[in-house]
Amino acid sequence: MEAPAARHSQAETELIVTSPEQMGELGRRLAKLLRAGDLVMLSGELGAGKTTLTRGLGEGLGVRGAVTSPTFVIARVHPSLGGGPPLVHVDAYRLGGGLDEMEDLDLDVSLPESVIVVEWGEGKVEELTDDRLVVRIHRAVGDTTDEVRHVTLAGLGERWGAVDLGVLSA
Repeated sequence: MEAPAARHSQAETELIVTSPEQMGELGRRLAKLLRAGDLVMLSGELGAGKTTLTRGLGEGLGVRGAVTSPTFVIARVHPSLGGGPPLVHVDAYRLGGGLDEMEDLDLDVSLPESVIVVEWGEGKVEELTDDRLVVRIHRAVGDTTDEVRHVTLAGLGERWGAVDLGVLSA
């Protein structure tokens, strides 16, 4: 499979993804960089590929269960099949306020031993940790069948300072 086109620095990487298969592959490659305690925040328009990327993450992390959008259940936990961290997949789209509204999810309790992926989390989960990976997926909007996505990955905090996100374009 052809690698996505990329331009990057150590703190931020931009990729062009041209198919759902490439988005899933990006998730599988990104999973190799993740470890317990990581928070990944995904943003992008409806249909941008957030869940497709998360499905690839789940495959790469080797977790149990099909990774599907948790829009109506808000959060799903996918235990590891091989001793790695579980994947906690959260869809904060229907949640209004900040972390207070999300307290019932106990993300602060789950974070140290899990990889937490939050779709639509901007303005809602930043208080969990200063160390997080922000993934923004941009696509053409309107009546289009264009599969091209511009993906920007930005690592924030000490945890991501030493991680070269450019390896994702290799």
